[in-house]
Amino acid sequence: MSTPAPSAQTHGTPPLRWSLVVPVKVLARAKTRMSAAAGPHREALALAVAADTVAAALRCDRVRDVIVVTDDPLPAAELAALGARIVPDAPDAGLNPALVYGARRGRELAADAGVGALSADLPALRPLELARVLDAAGAAPEAFVPDAAGVGTTLYTARPGVPFSPAFGGGSRTAHRARGAREILLPGTDSVRRDVDTPDDLRAALALGAGPRTTAVASRLPSLA
Repeated sequence: MSTPAPSAQTHGTPPLRWSLVVPVKVLARAKTRMSAAAGPHREALALAVAADTVAAALRCDRVRDVIVVTDDPLPAAELAALGARIVPDAPDAGLNPALVYGARRGRELAADAGVGALSADLPALRPLELARVLDAAGAAPEAFVPDAAGVGTTLYTARPGVPFSPAFGGGSRTAHRARGAREILLPGTDSVRRDVDTPDDLRAALALGAGPRTTAVASRLPSLA
């Protein structure tokens, strides 16, 4: 079931801070459903979307670290320049093992922080909306945010000391529910749910207010005019 926003912090207790793991595909394999619309700009679009996502997450005051898991040197360099920590996909065994590997690194850096897996496809992400969602997530051992389509997941979290067991993939909303994670559905947090896989998704993100890198690349796509 969904959860309302938590009340303001009480008794002077500081809010829980988080290490967020962001998986970034090798650009040659990224945003394939955007191939027709993006043409030769597909890889640039994938990098722009990831960079806007990471930059917004780093501006959120609830976020201690952003850990990017990638084997592509180009996004590794660009996202490191923004302030993200970069780790290779050492397991090379699929998305969820990569996220677990990144979360392990997050717990090595800060055992008292929560850990979360954040989609790299949130170019309209707003730091204040992410903070509200993370505060709500902190009230449960495990929590998740469904994507705008209501099928997938854009954020999965585990509190300190709680096993980190993401279930990304087809139908991940149902999978996370089945594992007992609390679903977070807060009004006014559309930017945390608006992932981008298709041209219509990109139009919706632009309407919300995508970051500068995504907006710049999108302006070069005639199909979005």
